[in-house]
Amino acid sequence: MSPAVKIVPDTSVIIDGRITEILTEEKGEVEIIIPEAVVAELENQANLGKETGVDGLNELKSLRNIADGSRGLITLRFHGKPPTEQNIKFARAGVIDDLIRKIAEENDALLVTSDKTQALVSEAKGLKVRYIGPKVKAIKPQIYELFDEQTASVHMKEDTPVYAKKGHVGEFKLVEIRPHISREELDEYSKEIVAAARSDPKGYIEIERRGVSVIQLREYRIVIARPPFSDGLEITAVRPITKTHLSDYKLSEKLLDRLASRAEGIFIAGAPGQGKSTFAQALAEFYLAKGKILKTMENPRDLQVPDVVTQYTSLDGSMEATADILLLVRPDYTIYDEVRKTKDFQIFADMRLAGVGLVGVCHANRAIDAIQRLVGRVELGIIPHVVDTIIFIQAGQIRQVYELRMTVKVPFGMRDGDLSRPVIEIRDFETGLPQYEMYSFGEEVVVIPVRQKAKKEQTNPDEVHIIQTKKVILIKSGRSDEMVTVCADGEDLFNARTMRNGTIKVKRNSQEGRSLQNAVAAGQEITLS
Repeated sequence: MSPAVKIVPDTSVIIDGRITEILTEEKGEVEIIIPEAVVAELENQANLGKETGVDGLNELKSLRNIADGSRGLITLRFHGKPPTEQNIKFARAGVIDDLIRKIAEENDALLVTSDKTQALVSEAKGLKVRYIGPKVKAIKPQIYELFDEQTASVHMKEDTPVYAKKGHVGEFKLVEIRPHISREELDEYSKEIVAAARSDPKGYIEIERRGVSVIQLREYRIVIARPPFSDGLEITAVRPITKTHLSDYKLSEKLLDRLASRAEGIFIAGAPGQGKSTFAQALAEFYLAKGKILKTMENPRDLQVPDVVTQYTSLDGSMEATADILLLVRPDYTIYDEVRKTKDFQIFADMRLAGVGLVGVCHANRAIDAIQRLVGRVELGIIPHVVDTIIFIQAGQIRQVYELRMTVKVPFGMRDGDLSRPVIEIRDFETGLPQYEMYSFGEEVVVIPVRQKAKKEQTNPDEVHIIQTKKVILIKSGRSDEMVTVCADGEDLFNARTMRNGTIKVKRNSQEGRSLQNAVAAGQEITLS
């Protein structure tokens, strides 16, 4: 009777689930030797909430079941000492791989791996190695079957109904498509999604942290959340349901000319799900048709752009490092998706000042909010050099387009010529009429609506004007040094004394400040009595 074939699988081949393929090929007795280093690494990954660790441990469980049911033809044993915590910490340096190679050498076994580097090192050391390359045939996960032409996203959580968001941009409805889904079913969905991401050339595990994985699988962005990050296993899959061209937006010749020749610092703003990324994709194709070199910065990479556009993600977890590479590549335009955190705005500003044409996609409820998010993150004086055009998207349509200009003038509402200062004018692009002014007021940066105030002053010169800053609210009136009552739609809010210049200063976080903010937000008329 021929001796049993000894096989030592490493972490990569267990995670891939490829070791079972070899077992079906072997006809005689097979002894599978699992290094304790592999078990420890998989356990560590699973404890960190990574799908790779969970999948690897499930594969070990499957191997155990196969061995128990083989009637002695397949044996499974664990060998070696568990690695130290320090070894696991420095697994990237090859410590774990070295421990696995030693197990194969000690047992004169065949080392099976899906890691090309591991295979090369093992061959150089004279070990018996079998390298199994990546799977070529893409796996089609079951989750695809939950989507139809009208489905934008699918939401699944263990022991609850399955919902789908159906419709079109701006008009979605949440529809129940299954009354219940179990934890076991979700685990199977999760395993398929991760396997597909590894086998599909257009699949990526973009983010993997404790309790959550973000996967980009072709046009699908999938988030898998597990305890302790979430209170139960949850899978959310989102995909774009429309693809547009710039011609679909019926842009004026004036705006098309600006996008083609003048605008180089663009913000595409809007609330989530309103069509910002769809417009960014259309703008990307517009620039490609103009013969421009285009790249993207995304984390995760989910913009649906032509293959000729290279999509970069964070380099070693840093978008700043990605920006450094892009400065060497020198594209004509870069689309920066999800400009949200302070660092993102600073990177955007740095690249613009270096001369790179940039299109930033950012969340904002109003067009002006996109500019206000730069305040405090970028010096006021350079904002117009960073962003020159704001395109606000709502329900898949362009609702507002602003342009920014820097000038020196007396701010709107002030009369003394000595108060002249640098002012950023935010104008409606099509009409050229000023909408807002942004300037320094003491230690604060204020953003003042212009057209609305101008209209009110023409009809009622005595009307109160409200200026909101980060810390205070200024109530400006024609009353000087007198005790007044601040009212909202005729209802008394609080009493205060005006200063000599007719101003009342109220702290935003005070009781008076909060009541005043609520009244302004509700559209109530503020008066003094």
